[in-house]
Amino acid sequence: MSLSRVENPCFLLFLAVFQAIFILILYRGGASSVFRGFLDTPQPLDYSKTQDVYTNLSLFTRAPNEETMPYCTAQSPIFVGPLTITFNAFPSERMIIKKNPFVRFGGRYSPPHCLARYKSAIIVPHKNQEKHLRHLLYYLHPFLQRQQLHYGIYLIHQAGNATFNRAKLLNVGVREAMKDEDWDCLLLHDVDLIPENDYNLYVCDEYYPKHIASAIDKFQYSLPYWSFFGGVSALTPEHYMKINGFPNTYWGSRGEDDDIAARIQLAGMKIVRTPIHLGRYKMMDLEQHKGSEEYPIRKKCQHRPTSLHECGHTRRTTWSRSFVLLT
Repeated sequence: MSLSRVENPCFLLFLAVFQAIFILILYRGGASSVFRGFLDTPQPLDYSKTQDVYTNLSLFTRAPNEETMPYCTAQSPIFVGPLTITFNAFPSERMIIKKNPFVRFGGRYSPPHCLARYKSAIIVPHKNQEKHLRHLLYYLHPFLQRQQLHYGIYLIHQAGNATFNRAKLLNVGVREAMKDEDWDCLLLHDVDLIPENDYNLYVCDEYYPKHIASAIDKFQYSLPYWSFFGGVSALTPEHYMKINGFPNTYWGSRGEDDDIAARIQLAGMKIVRTPIHLGRYKMMDLEQHKGSEEYPIRKKCQHRPTSLHECGHTRRTTWSRSFVLLT
């Protein structure tokens, strides 16, 4: 006598496996994550055929009437994909200013032709890295403008002879950026990384902290390890508060990234990543800045700086806003 489909052991096993997979999907982020996974499937991109980062940027001209400006399109009309990145010529301050006429004093920009849908603050900690900064600003300003973002770039410079403390500088940058505006997204950006694709959006994930630099050339365009959160990352102000900011106790390089990743997990969140075919970066192989350490070390930190009176001073330039942390 044949068994009915419900009584068939193979069918019951298949049903149990299907239910287990369905529960796992819900646990990992819901049905939206499934569709996002399909959308994030790597597309064939030819990075041997690249475009200049300033291509068609001149098409964004000032609207005749700012009061009747429409909202920017959901996707920028001038995206080209892979970008040409070279470090052969050292860009001058005059060149950066000339090529970015709509960037306001202090490194602030709003699209001249439409109302931006998103506001992002880019926070760049550094120490004695003028060459890196010039290259970064030369590429980053047009890259962000191509995405029709309202943005501000904050350069957080550590002065003095102490070892570099990236996370402490990021805390200062977040605090000062939030004094200026209620930003939708806080981008934590290493000074030596240049994005290679303008489809790599500098906006936050609604639910979780996002790791954007998912494919760096130094690591053969792959993650050095599964929990890596360094290079370029994006958090909303709510994410930042939920993890209680960044650790002030790492003097050196890279150890704070693992600490931040652990804080995200302890706060009940997970890390989402930009797909590797979009999150590609070139790392500048220039002279290392003074005071860097190959491995992280800890020192005692009295407190987190709470104002510029404690941290140093601020300086506005035509392409960025700079803060100096005295150590």
